[in-house]
Amino acid sequence: MSRRRFNFPRHTVYRAWTEPELLAQWWGPDGFTNTFHAFELRPGGTWEFTMHGPDGTDYPNRNVFHEIGPDRIVLRHESNPHFMLTATFEEVDGGTELTFRQAFETRELYEQLKPMCEEANEQNLDRLGSLLNRIAE
Repeated sequence: MSRRRFNFPRHTVYRAWTEPELLAQWWGPDGFTNTFHAFELRPGGTWEFTMHGPDGTDYPNRNVFHEIGPDRIVLRHESNPHFMLTATFEEVDGGTELTFRQAFETRELYEQLKPMCEEANEQNLDRLGSLLNRIAE
């Protein structure tokens, strides 16, 4: 789980998650870029994209949205490794606290991926913060 407080209203943080042209700019760890193929923001809708690594490796991703709301997004990552991702957006003192949880299918998979995911998720949230600063100017 990663948690970050942003000094922006919830609707602004939520917008960065729900508008594909913004999401593509910050999603992924440092050095990664994205090409979106489908983005259907509704329960049952798909989000398909290719994440391009800094070394030139492409990582195809397929997600299915389960829940969409102003304070929560839940999706299932259908590509390997499989996991449920829950993002919650809570208004706190004029800003937004974002909580980012990944629930993996097995404890073993979680333990195997934990070191990589913790660092990658922090970089992801750093990139989100940079985007929020740019779009708020």
